[in-house]
Amino acid sequence: MDAAARSADHTAMLAGRPYDPGCPQLVAMRRDAQDRMRDYNTTILGEQDRRAPLLEGLLGTWNGAVIRPPFHVDYGCNIHFGPGCFVNFGAVFLDVCEIRIGARTQIGPNVQILTPDHPRDPARRAQGTEWGRPVTIGADVWIGGGAIVLPGVTVGDGAIIGAGAVVTRDVAAGATVVGNPARPVSGSASASVSTAGAPRETTAPPARDPLLEAG
Repeated sequence: MDAAARSADHTAMLAGRPYDPGCPQLVAMRRDAQDRMRDYNTTILGEQDRRAPLLEGLLGTWNGAVIRPPFHVDYGCNIHFGPGCFVNFGAVFLDVCEIRIGARTQIGPNVQILTPDHPRDPARRAQGTEWGRPVTIGADVWIGGGAIVLPGVTVGDGAIIGAGAVVTRDVAAGATVVGNPARPVSGSASASVSTAGAPRETTAPPARDPLLEAG
């Protein structure tokens, strides 16, 4: 959407400032995303003629990413994939702020990438105000099944996030993190980290044939 057409709440949301999620423009955008998700989540392997236009319309930048349904977003238009990415079943990407995912990153099943945040004071929470912080995932990252990436996190290129990890702070390039909250592991310990649910192949499906899903 052109910046001039955005409501004040839409502009505040993207900037990470407090906003009202009940703003009519934002409600309409979520409804549109839900329509596209509903259609996409009824597709199966081999229905690329249906999948491609739905993802192109839903996402800010699709780039041919292989996404196994069901796939759930808030808006979709604030999600940007680099080329060669793979997302396994059941991903939840809440994109009140931008989510940027680098080239060839692989994401296991039931991973959550969350940008929304809420007031710590219960009286302010009751008013419905919220805000967000963007999440950036680098290139060649591997995120294990069930991991959760919280608002404002940046994950560096080549990092590994173990299955079930809760990532509350930035992850350095090439690091391996596990646990809740996620902490780095090093040396021989990193070789045993589980990333359950990631594709069996060591590379993402070739861009020339997005129907080839690893799994």
